[in-house]
Amino acid sequence: MVATGSAVRVRLAPSPTGTLHIGTARTAVFNWLFAHRHGGQFLLRIEDTDRTRSKPEYTANILEGLAWLGLHWDGEPVIQSERIEAHRSAIQQLLDSGRAYRCYANEAELTEMRERQAAENRAPRYDNRHRDLSPEQEQAYIAEGREATVRFRIDDNAEITWTDLVRGEMRWAGSDLGGDMVIARRAPADQIGDPLYNLVVVVDDAAMAISHVIRGEDHIANTAKQLLLYGALGATAPVFAHTPLILNQEGKKLSKRDGVTSVSDFQRMGYTAEALANYMTLLGWSPPEGMGERFTLAEAAAAFDFERVNRAGARFDWDKLNWLNSQVLHGRSPAALREALVPLWRAEGWLPADPSADAAASSAADPAWQEQLAALLGPSLVLLADGVEQARPFFERPELSEAAVKQLASDGARPALQALLELLPEGALSSEQAQALLGDAVSAAGVKKGVLMKSLRAALLGSLQGPDLLSTWLLLQPSGEAAARIQRSL
Repeated sequence: MVATGSAVRVRLAPSPTGTLHIGTARTAVFNWLFAHRHGGQFLLRIEDTDRTRSKPEYTANILEGLAWLGLHWDGEPVIQSERIEAHRSAIQQLLDSGRAYRCYANEAELTEMRERQAAENRAPRYDNRHRDLSPEQEQAYIAEGREATVRFRIDDNAEITWTDLVRGEMRWAGSDLGGDMVIARRAPADQIGDPLYNLVVVVDDAAMAISHVIRGEDHIANTAKQLLLYGALGATAPVFAHTPLILNQEGKKLSKRDGVTSVSDFQRMGYTAEALANYMTLLGWSPPEGMGERFTLAEAAAAFDFERVNRAGARFDWDKLNWLNSQVLHGRSPAALREALVPLWRAEGWLPADPSADAAASSAADPAWQEQLAALLGPSLVLLADGVEQARPFFERPELSEAAVKQLASDGARPALQALLELLPEGALSSEQAQALLGDAVSAAGVKKGVLMKSLRAALLGSLQGPDLLSTWLLLQPSGEAAARIQRSL
């Protein structure tokens, strides 16, 4: 897979025409794992040559998403649009060597050609009509004012082969590549238009000394074309690995129609970087026996190889991602959970906008109180966002549910709560003090403890379900909110 003494240099080359897609992020994970497995470098190239659709905010989103996932890259990102002269120089080299030529076919002629091929039930392909123009023919087209694309000559009899790290021996016939390939857009005949994808990728990968190109299987046809370009430019081709696509539950390629597909969407939904990176590693890669399915990126890198990457598409499993995320959250300390949840609580307006605001203003603004709430909610969280709805009753007085109203109207409920209210002191309570108060209230009201406990839950939470009752009471007690809610229920 990697020759002894050879330097591993891989790259991620996203196009900033949209936010960081989960498929691109999974490609980034595999590149990062491979680089770290072999002590190599993980490089980043922003392929922004689509001037119309590329936007700075998408570049920022990609960089932020990769950093959030922990996929830190080596060196400064290469900006592809800044290398256009190197791309044009390579095209000129191909023109000078006769491996490329100018094609003057206009759009109307190409449309007529494609329509004829479709009518004859043939696959669309360029018919190489301008491959061997005489100087006189070329001058005639120029005199007409025609602009020219630049096309790379593809020999129909060529056989392109490579050893793919995922798929093994690959063979591709030149006749299956659609005719001579456009490598520069239309421009006046004395100029070279905007260089196109397959050409610029080859030039940039060669300039960056990329040793391995790891990308999705939808690039396999591009690989065949690019290998021809490497040969024509006299450059050493990298080793290729084509990973399986990510599929939806119906077995089709995951797309925007499936809803959440960008890393920032997963982040907003409350998934953790650890769980998402862990899960993306499992999308197409099988960990060695005994490793389990929960691991860090560093642990995965120590075991990663392409022999365990599947050829078949990887179906996205929400249940597994949710399980991994819950395991990450359940393993976090109360302090770490608090740190993650406080921004969400602040966004709801429950905490001061200024984190340095006086904590004495309310118990909810006290970091110690927040940490106790995080500890209470932690074991039931699947997503970080769950920590908003589950925390709501601690910041906002809840409405009474129908079941709560029924419980509060049941025999013994009012006397039990009245007895507890009369015994309730001001200020914080310890767990031992709360337990003693419950016992005293039960005795004073002459009811079973279960009646008081169910009624207290209904009074405090407005529901008969929720987190541990005693812990809930202790959190609501210091501010006087526990007494206020009990009073309301009476």
